[in-house]
Amino acid sequence: MQDRWLSVQEISEYLGITKDSVYKMIKEKGMPAHKLGKLWKFKTSEIDLWIREGAANEVKR
Repeated sequence: MQDRWLSVQEISEYLGITKDSVYKMIKEKGMPAHKLGKLWKFKTSEIDLWIREGAANEVKR
């Protein structure tokens, strides 16, 4: 399967969290996200690696 770009809605469903939590994790925890105009886009491979490395539990400095 191709690693396509996901929207905030799609990544929130993928992770089982709310869209508000996604925005909070981008800001406070450095969730890997790419801004395209006004839209945030995500690669599942980057998100999976970020979670596996434990970065989802750390506060962004």
